[in-house]
Amino acid sequence: MGTLVMLHGLTGTAEMIRPLGESLCPEGWELLLPEGPLVHPKRGRGWWIRDAPPEVPLDESTFAQIAESLSSLEPQIPEGPLIVGGFSQGSALAQELLSTGCGSQIHGILVIGGKSARPEILRAALKDLPPRRLLSMHGESDHLVPLSQGDETVEIFREANWDVTVLRHKKGHMVNLAQQQELVDWVQMTANLVDNGS
Repeated sequence: MGTLVMLHGLTGTAEMIRPLGESLCPEGWELLLPEGPLVHPKRGRGWWIRDAPPEVPLDESTFAQIAESLSSLEPQIPEGPLIVGGFSQGSALAQELLSTGCGSQIHGILVIGGKSARPEILRAALKDLPPRRLLSMHGESDHLVPLSQGDETVEIFREANWDVTVLRHKKGHMVNLAQQQELVDWVQMTANLVDNGS
């Protein structure tokens, strides 16, 4: 048994991602829905806040916000096995947790419409961890997080010999509910591997 951690995207809240989290959480597992520490000026919260276009690399100011978010998030993470995922920004923070003290607890990463915030730090973290499981869901028409950024994440984990599942759809920046059962099955399989000691 373990904990499924689901992280909302920019302008989201824990309650907004709760229905997805509850639909994915395996029986017997706990569900944790943290909230980003930064208040968005228009709605909800975020893990970092900036106005630059999505193709522009993150800057030092953004990295400082990511560090702040990790500092607020890490103490909330319980002991034991974890499956960590999220939507958009939330999925980037899920990957960032691999570089923290709880990285070795993570058995699966679920990236929905997301990218890797700091690819080189992620690559370095993965070198020190056993290969686990990644699922990447991304829309081909996503204009907020271009598909190329989702594909970069896939390649980073493949290079680290993770078991990678790729789901693609024709839509934009969203959770494609037509593929929801595939998400459920992937999370359940990951939980089964944990529960069976694999």
